[in-house]
Amino acid sequence: MNPSELTNVIRILREIADKYDPPLAENENRRNHFRILAGVLLSSRTKDSTTGPAVARLFEKASTTQAIAKMDERRIEELIFPVGFYRTKARNLKATARKLVDEFNSKVPQTIQELLSMPGIGRKSANLVLSAAFGIPAICVDTHVHRITNRWGYVETNDPFHTEMALRKKLPKRYWIEINRLLVIYGQNVCTPLSPYCAKCKIEKYCDKVGVTRTR
Repeated sequence: MNPSELTNVIRILREIADKYDPPLAENENRRNHFRILAGVLLSSRTKDSTTGPAVARLFEKASTTQAIAKMDERRIEELIFPVGFYRTKARNLKATARKLVDEFNSKVPQTIQELLSMPGIGRKSANLVLSAAFGIPAICVDTHVHRITNRWGYVETNDPFHTEMALRKKLPKRYWIEINRLLVIYGQNVCTPLSPYCAKCKIEKYCDKVGVTRTR
C-alpha cells in the first residue's frame, strides 16, 4: 500500500466511522484526565455500553483521585459491576488512584513509561490515554489494529507490540491517534476476525488479504 493508496483508505474509513458512535474515551471531557484513565482501565474486555454507565456511577460518588484512593475496594466493585473482571479492576483502580496521589500530585502523567507503572495499564491502554486525554500522537494497537494492518500487508508482525513498533516507523504521524478508532469500527463491522465481509468492503482493492481463507 503506497502513500496515495493509504490516503484513500483513511478517507474511506473516516466516512464509514462517521456513521457510528465514537468510542467511550472520545466522548469523555478531555480535561478530566483521571476519568479518561479510569474509563480506559475499566474498558478492557468490556463493551462501551457497559463501561460508560459504570464510570458514570463511580464518578457520581467519587470524582477525584483522592476520593477513589480512600474508597473501600468493595464499594468500588459495587459501583463498577458488571464490567469484566470487576474485582481486579476495582483493586487496580484504587491502587492507581493512590499512586497518582502519592507520586504524581494527583495528576495523570503524560509519558508512556509513567503510565505503564500504573496497575492494570498496558501499552494499548497507555497509548489510548495519551491520545484521548492529551492529544499526544500515540498508536493504540488492539486486536483489530494488529489483525487488519497485517491482513492488508501493510505490516508483517506476530503480536501487537511489534505491530505498534512497525506502525511507528511506517504510518504517517498524522494518522496515529485516529487509526485505532477507524480500525476498531471497521474490524467490528466489516473486517471481522473470521470470514470477513470482503464482498462489501470498500477498501478491498488495497488489501492483500494475508491469512484470509474464508470471506463473505
